[in-house]
Amino acid sequence: MNSFMIETQRLDFTFRSGQPILQQLDLQVPTGSIYGFLGPNGAGKTTTLRLILGLLKLQKGSIRIFGENLQTNRISILNKLGALIEQPSFYLHLTGKENLELFRLTFQCAKSRIDDVLKIVGLTDAAHKKASAYSLGMKQRLAIAIALLNDPQLLILDEPTNGLDPSGIIETRELIIKLNKEEGKTILVSSHLLSEMEKMATHIGIIHKGKLLFQGSMGELRTLQASNTQVTVEVNDTVRAVQLLAGFPVQHVNGQGFSVGFESRARTAALNKALVEGGVEVYQVSVEQHDLENLFVQITNQ
Repeated sequence: MNSFMIETQRLDFTFRSGQPILQQLDLQVPTGSIYGFLGPNGAGKTTTLRLILGLLKLQKGSIRIFGENLQTNRISILNKLGALIEQPSFYLHLTGKENLELFRLTFQCAKSRIDDVLKIVGLTDAAHKKASAYSLGMKQRLAIAIALLNDPQLLILDEPTNGLDPSGIIETRELIIKLNKEEGKTILVSSHLLSEMEKMATHIGIIHKGKLLFQGSMGELRTLQASNTQVTVEVNDTVRAVQLLAGFPVQHVNGQGFSVGFESRARTAALNKALVEGGVEVYQVSVEQHDLENLFVQITNQ
C-alpha cells in the first residue's frame, strides 16, 4: 500500500487573466488519514480539489492518486474515489432513496448498496422522505451517501460543514470521523475553520494565496504551537535582567518587560531564580501560549 493516497508535485495553476492561483503545490495526503486542507476563502483549496478530480485541466506539475498518474489512469482512479465539491446536487422532488437509485445506476453498483450507505450516514428513517424536506445537515449527509455508493477508498469533501447550524456541523464531523475509523476511508476535507479541523483531522495542510505554508500531522502542528510559546517577564531593570540571562533565549525587550522562548517549567523557574539572585525585582512571570487559531493567523500573515 502506498504511504500517500494523494501526491501532487510542483502544481501550478493560473487563470486566463494571468492571475496565479496555485504555486508549486506539493500536497501529500497519507493513506488512512483525515487530511484537513485549510486556508482562507480564495486560497486555492477548491481549485486544488478540482485538479485532483480532473475537473480542471492540469497546466503544470503532476498528480498521483493511489500511486498512479492521474493523466494516464484517470478512469481507474475515479472509480475508486468519491467526492463532494461545493454544494450537494440531487433532485429535491425525489426521496432520498430515489436519488440514490439514480446515482446507483450511474455507478452500476449493487442495489443493496443503497441501504448500506443510508445506514452509514444515518438516513435510514428518512429514506422515503422527499429531499426538499431535508434539513441542510440531512442534505449534506445524503450528498455524502451518494459519494459513498461506489465504496471508494478515498473521499474528497469541499467545505462539508459550510452553512450548517451547530447540530449539522457536529453530525457531519462525527460522520467523517466514523467513515475514517470504521469504514477505513482516507478523507481529504477542505475548510477555512481551524477550530473544526482541530476536532477531526489527523493531518493538516495550510494553504494561503496558492502556496502551501505548512504540512504535517496534527502533532507536528501542536509542536510548532509549543515552539511559539513565550515566557513574559516584568521587572524593575530590563538592562540588568538581560545581562543576567545571557544563557536564555531572550526575544523581545519592551519597557519594563521582556519575553523569553519557553523551554520547560524547570528552565522558567531557573530564569526567575537567576533574576532574584542577581538583585532584579521580578514583578510578574507568565507563560503565554498561542492557541491554534492564532498560530494559523500567524502562519498565513507571514
